[in-house]
Amino acid sequence: MPAMIVIATTAVPDHLRGALSRWTSEVVPGIFVGSVSARVRDELWHTVTEVVGNGAALLIHPAPTEQGYAIRTAGTRRRVPVDFDGLTLIRMTAASKVKENVNPLLKCRSESVLPADAGVFR
Repeated sequence: MPAMIVIATTAVPDHLRGALSRWTSEVVPGIFVGSVSARVRDELWHTVTEVVGNGAALLIHPAPTEQGYAIRTAGTRRRVPVDFDGLTLIRMTAASKVKENVNPLLKCRSESVLPADAGVFR
């Protein structure tokens, strides 16, 4: 069953924008909106992650979460989604750490989000 998706891109190759526009509408430069099946969404995202290069991309799609949506990112970026007790929050990273390109949803260290002694009563 088709569901609405939003893909936001920054500094990506023109051929990627062309590929995305086959399945979605580019409502403003770099913002693509469409209604596609989960399979098409996953194939589009696979294509984006393969060719994003030095650019950045973000995908928002419906999901059975508290917020009702999920966020996926690819490429170099300062805003990084972080899972915080089931809610996806956006963390800003320092400009020098942008090149690391680590997805904290896969490798999240709790001390990077909260101090080690947060929630400890003494």
